[in-house]
Amino acid sequence: MKFVILRRAGDPRAAGLQPDAKSQVTLRYSNGRPVGATSVVISTQHDEGVSQKKLREELGDIVRNVLPEGWMPPEDEFYVNPTGIFVIGGPDGDCGLTGRKIIVDTYGGAAPHGGGAFSGKDPTKVDRSAAYACRYLAKNVVAAGLAERCTLQVSYAIGVSHPLSVYVDLDGTGKDVDEARLGSVLREVMDLSPRGIRKHLRLNRPIYAQTSAYGHFGRTPDDARDDFTWERTDLVDALRGAFNR
Repeated sequence: MKFVILRRAGDPRAAGLQPDAKSQVTLRYSNGRPVGATSVVISTQHDEGVSQKKLREELGDIVRNVLPEGWMPPEDEFYVNPTGIFVIGGPDGDCGLTGRKIIVDTYGGAAPHGGGAFSGKDPTKVDRSAAYACRYLAKNVVAAGLAERCTLQVSYAIGVSHPLSVYVDLDGTGKDVDEARLGSVLREVMDLSPRGIRKHLRLNRPIYAQTSAYGHFGRTPDDARDDFTWERTDLVDALRGAFNR
């Protein structure tokens, strides 16, 4: 995302970069927390004639400033355009939409995924809206200080308005919080029916163009538009109050 910001701002470090790009960061964990990067891969489309050596130097400088101090992997584990020159990109290089990017669009394999794609579905489909609701609730649980990690699983049946189950897994990080009790509280602070989710997160709006690139989660809500409503942490007080915090 930093590359996009620099490219659009006309930063000289991003000179010659084109929109088609992807990155992959392999993390090292200790006690469930990321503590470093063991490898970084960046593949980015660029103008013809751009020096790969210069590209590596410029992008390396950007990556070092983005990663926490001490996280930069060794030089031989920092890959920039490992397949070589990348001039032809976008629809000219690959075309078609299959919904196959659901993992990179969400948690990158760091959390379980129900398997349903988001893009191409309106918010009446729980594949999309309920996944947003789970993101929203889990983020608020952590922001409220009730746990360091929170995974939510909800299940629905066609024709039944309420979720058939709400399962909470705090991965052993709960702060004196009963997971079953938390599941009940989450039902209280948010209507988890498909209609209730759409109303609470204001999903019946033309807000989805921005999700077509750069992922659905971890985005910063625009104060004026408030498109990424599932990234808000406005349930913190309600959750703390439910557990007398």
